[in-house]
Amino acid sequence: MEMIEARGWEVAGAGMLETSDIVLELELIEGTDAPQVADVRRILDQCFPVCDLLLSRSAMAIPRLFVSDMDSTMIDAECIDELADFAGIKPQIVAITERAMRGELDFEAALRERVALLKGLPEDAIRQCLDESIHPMPGARTLVATLKALGCHTVLVTGGFHAFADPVGLQLGFDRVLANGLGLHDGALTGEVVGGIVDSAVKRKVLLEEAARLGEGATSLATGDGANDIPMLEAATLGLAYRAKPKARAAADGWIERGDLTAILDLFGIARAEWVVGTE
Repeated sequence: MEMIEARGWEVAGAGMLETSDIVLELELIEGTDAPQVADVRRILDQCFPVCDLLLSRSAMAIPRLFVSDMDSTMIDAECIDELADFAGIKPQIVAITERAMRGELDFEAALRERVALLKGLPEDAIRQCLDESIHPMPGARTLVATLKALGCHTVLVTGGFHAFADPVGLQLGFDRVLANGLGLHDGALTGEVVGGIVDSAVKRKVLLEEAARLGEGATSLATGDGANDIPMLEAATLGLAYRAKPKARAAADGWIERGDLTAILDLFGIARAEWVVGTE
């Protein structure tokens, strides 16, 4: 607080949330010299480099809309990387994925390039990959189930594939799933993406459309980890970066670095007695 007050900003109050003994709530007074989110973020990041943080210009409200990325956010892997392991080319694919998630490559071009490298891989590898390599992030089921119980509409939107996103969405309890299609013929991957590409623009559009459907004033929450999530994070009322790449982290209203996905419930002040605990 000393660093914040040294900048001339007035701290109205600070204390632990009533619903959690691990969440510090800090209130700054709005005024002509009110800090920008990025300014507060930089100060708190210096003091607490490994923390969970959410900055808001208004009182926290339980979101009525939750839109989330899938790979490395709701699940603990990048599906295309794990699928590439079955083709024996994981290091080659991982290198492309990493650069794409950091925003160093065009998302669509990088996606098509990686899928082309999987041409001829047996379709059975998808099911084996799902069973052996794809797991929910800790806290994912509890987060989704709790938000839904509190009246929140939940959407999983991913630049990955329906072959993975549909079962993951069902497993975690999402109301709606949007993803890309993998080309298949005679029991093998064709190396092509079928239909339109779910990219950063589509993610943002989905969030805005769903928010509009819920009506003016509906609080929206978005989570993601990569550069292609940035427009969605920025369009949401509150955007949270989960163990994210630097560009996504910098663009978000907050981040999760220490806890699992249930840290989001703590940050919103949702009492643990209200959590719908899933089998993680």
